[in-house]
Formats: sequence, C-alpha cells, structure tokens
Amino acid sequence: MKERFSGILYRGYRFRKTLPPLEAAELKEARYLSTAGGPTWGYTPDRRRTTPGMADSGPEIVPGFAISGNCAILVKMGPYEYPPADLQFGVYFKRQSPRWWQHTVRFPVALEGKDPGTETASGEYFQPRDASSAPLVVLLHGVGDASLVPCRWLARSLAARGIACVVPRQVVHSSRLPGAGWRRMPSLSEDEWFQSYRAAVVEVRQMVDWAGIRSELDGTRVAVLGISFGGFISAITMGVDERITAAVLIVSGGNSATIGQKARARVVRRGYRVSESEYQAAQEQYRRYLAELAENGLDGLDPPQRSYLTDPMTYAGYLAGRRLLMINARWDEFIPREATLDFWEACGRPEIAWLPANHTGIWLWYPLIRKKVGQFLESVFGL
Repeated sequence: MKERFSGILYRGYRFRKTLPPLEAAELKEARYLSTAGGPTWGYTPDRRRTTPGMADSGPEIVPGFAISGNCAILVKMGPYEYPPADLQFGVYFKRQSPRWWQHTVRFPVALEGKDPGTETASGEYFQPRDASSAPLVVLLHGVGDASLVPCRWLARSLAARGIACVVPRQVVHSSRLPGAGWRRMPSLSEDEWFQSYRAAVVEVRQMVDWAGIRSELDGTRVAVLGISFGGFISAITMGVDERITAAVLIVSGGNSATIGQKARARVVRRGYRVSESEYQAAQEQYRRYLAELAENGLDGLDPPQRSYLTDPMTYAGYLAGRRLLMINARWDEFIPREATLDFWEACGRPEIAWLPANHTGIWLWYPLIRKKVGQFLESVFGL
C-alpha cells in the first residue's frame, strides 16, 4: 500500500514529504546517502545509486536522509547513529611520566537535540611514549564518580604496556549533570535513561572515529573496557560498531528487568520492581523479541519497548564469537548473578572470572584485575 509521509519520525526512519508517494517497502530499502557538493543522492544497502546519472564511484556515504528532486529517500537512523561531524577534538597536554603523556581531550557530541550535559564530552588521554600506531582502549566508568578512579589506574597500567587509553567523563558523571541531577541517580525517567545511553554510546563511537585520524594510534585496534553502567555502554557500543575489536566488562551483565527485579540493592529495586506475575510476563515478551531479533536483525524489527534498546542483552548476539572478558563479583548486590549468567550465555560463554567480593569491593582485587586485563588486551592486540 502506498502512503504519504511528511516530516516525522516513523518506526526509526527519517523522511520528508514525498511527491509522488513511494511504497513503504521501497523506502525501507534506502539506507545510505551522500552529502557531497550539490544535491544529495540516495543509495540502497548495497550502495547502488537510486538516482540516474550519478557516478558509480560515488562520494562519502553517511547515515541521514535525502531529498532528490521530488522524491524522498529514507535512511535508517538507529538510536546510536549520529550525523557526520568534523572531528573537532581538542587535546591539551597535562603531565607526563617516564612511560606515558597525559592529556585532557574535549570534543562536541555529535547528537541533534542535545540535553544539558551532553553538548561537550571530555576526558583524559594517556599516550604511550614509546609506541607508534598504538592500539586504543576506551575505559568507561559507572554511575557517579567513584569508578573513574580504577579507570585511571587501569589506563596508566595499560599505557605503560604500550596501549593508549581514553577515560571519558560519561553523562552519568556529576560534572555533566546539571544542578543536583546526579543525586537522582539511578531513579531517572525512561526518557532520561534513554538519552543518557544514547549520548554515551555515540561519544564512544566518536572516539573510535578520532582514533582513525591520529597518527600515533592504530584505528583498526580499538577495545572498550566498562565498569557497571560503563559495561552496559561497552557491550551496546561493541554490538553496534564492528570496528571495536574486544571488550572487558567488569561487574556488568544484561537483562535489565532481571536486574531491577532481583538486585539486592534497594536503590536499584526502587521504582523498578514489579509483581512476580508482571515480571514473568515481561520476560516472556522480551524472550519473544530476542527470538525475532535473532531472525530479523536490529534493522528489521521494531522493539515493543524502547527500553529494549538500552539493554545489553539485546546486543549479545552481535558479541558472540568476538573477544570478550567478563570480571564479576560473586556477591554483587547491584548486578544479580542471574543477570550476568543470562548475558554470558547469550554472548556464547566468553571468558569469565568470579571474584569473592561485592559490587564496589571488587577493587580490593585490583592487582589481579590489572593482570588479567593487561594479559587479555595484549593477546587481543598481538603485543
């Protein structure tokens, strides 16, 4: 059936007025466009041109939408896609050690309609002194500020091994939450959480873009390391971005409904726990969605709930067979063992270590964590 669309977001597709109207099936085939000088031109998924007279070589392909003549070309814009932007990264020397230089890095976030706290991202860049074409690891802290400290510890250790590191301040860091917003964590609205995840993932993807233009970095060797919420972001980013070689996930997991229902920490359960019958019904609906996802892929499926798009479990199938290391706490009060094991199974049972600790007490095992992380990443990067 032919439909006329005009200037709205429809099932994840951006479009403008079409004259004449196109088949919806036709529109879903258009996935890429070019922004080279002159008019914009539509491309299908295999990058065949849709407008006569365009050279096959074609200029740069980017996500977005296009108008060519009187015909709209729809382009899929997933929640973690972002418009093309100049890589305006500012790098400012801060201090040095015998093994690395430390810089501050700042860059504008490539998102439209940015919320307060998401306009500019910043962090610390640890550059090995004796390495050229160094691999890069992006280390992501959890909610609040405390886990930024072990991220810095690990970054310095990895930089001494010849691995460059960036430690960004995520949108859940107090410096990026307006007023007393950070005190509301984790009791944010669904929309606030969605926007936080979206900004965090896009920022990591921009850092991968940046690695590709830095002469001292090897943009083909990039990994992520995440703690708690940072682990969720790491898993999602790796799931949507194949440029990421490996991930280390510390005190993390998947299946957000299980986390909210079964976590022992009251701050997590508050506002998320439901009756057992409601929980089981929600799990059944999510299992059906995951089964459809395995068959159709992310692009061919509309989630019944937007929260599915911020659940690491949704992306676990895209992590199976890739290099993963999971480090979890045996008595974690925030991430229930069941949620970790569900995610671990869905990822194809990657390497996992269980340490005798709770969620924050795991850092009493820092020497062991440092050793395991270092050895794993050296193996991934061939060092």
